[in-house]
Amino acid sequence: MPRALVIGAGVAGPAAAMFLQRAGWDVHVYEAEAEPDPYEGLFLNVATNGLSVLAELGIRDRLLTDAHRASRMVMRSGTGRELGAVPNGPAGDPERGSVIVRRGRLHTVIREAAEATGVPVTFGARLVSIDETSAGVRATFSDGAVAEGDILIGADGIGSATRRYIDPGAPRPRYSGLVGTGGFARVAGLAATPDTQYFVFGARSFFGYLVREDGEVYWFANMTAPQPERGSLRDVPSADWLTRLRDLHSDDPFPVPQILQNVQGDIGAYPIFDLSGVGSWSRGRVVAIGDAVHATSPSSGQGASLALEDAITLAKCVRDLPDRAAAFAEYQRQRQPRAEAVVRYARRIDGQKRVTKSRIGIAIRDWMMPKFLAKASEDTRNDWLYNHRIPWEEPVQAGRP
Repeated sequence: MPRALVIGAGVAGPAAAMFLQRAGWDVHVYEAEAEPDPYEGLFLNVATNGLSVLAELGIRDRLLTDAHRASRMVMRSGTGRELGAVPNGPAGDPERGSVIVRRGRLHTVIREAAEATGVPVTFGARLVSIDETSAGVRATFSDGAVAEGDILIGADGIGSATRRYIDPGAPRPRYSGLVGTGGFARVAGLAATPDTQYFVFGARSFFGYLVREDGEVYWFANMTAPQPERGSLRDVPSADWLTRLRDLHSDDPFPVPQILQNVQGDIGAYPIFDLSGVGSWSRGRVVAIGDAVHATSPSSGQGASLALEDAITLAKCVRDLPDRAAAFAEYQRQRQPRAEAVVRYARRIDGQKRVTKSRIGIAIRDWMMPKFLAKASEDTRNDWLYNHRIPWEEPVQAGRP
């Protein structure tokens, strides 16, 4: 039985492992973190197309038991005026909308499903080197452990060591001009926002929030800022972030200041990067998926879903194309144009989030946006994001559209 080593136990790694296992592979997942963290990260959007991949794995319904359905995104100005709404899913089909979930919850559901099918997941395994021979590939980890297989799949994120092995000259991740912060809160009397997530173009920062049925608020803020020095955000205490955020959003409409006055727990903060233009997604017996080769900013709401699409596509190519090089090439051919189109789409949205100090610029934006959103809510121009479905049973033929 052929053996695959998967580096990374986030979204793409365990999903690819399960699909490869179906295709007759022995698969082992290796994760750099010391142990699973059910509260890892903040929250993210799992779009309609990503949910369809989870349905192929039989775990969509489990994820939905603790998800906030958000088929609609409502935009408001810094004065509280509603600018319009757009679908977070196929236009005119709210039943197929996207959902918001805690990142740790998504990771747990996928990883536990993989383990339940017999896929082992080893934590505390940080990849330090890759070596190939004519017979296979060897991964060496920071604790000195070694694993060998027929192929290695890097699902190790935007800072991927696998990508550096495959393509040392690959483009570096690009800073968006935004620092993302976020967390959780509870505001007495604040009504739930079923099927909806709200976004506010604040005077000094962009803010988003939703309120779950149990009253818990998921919130984030995107601050326009120069690129921080590597690792510097981790040194800022949550109390300092909260003071800054309360000042930035003090003039924003209800319930933004109220949410920030009732934050519970720590605040997460991270610079927002994206990645595109990686020329080679594979080298010999090594291939990369997800953010390792194409990372989109959260503005697209597609990061996790693109990773899931990669997982099923790669497994299908490996299953149906017996030549390894042909399988990896076909996987890249199928995935790269779509993934990079999503990155470009997110960059346009990031540009709208970056705060302008020009009153004229704000006035023009608030005048134009309702006209744009009115059209966007009615037409199907963004359905290409959500209606992309990859049936597991459909065979792959190299070069076929």
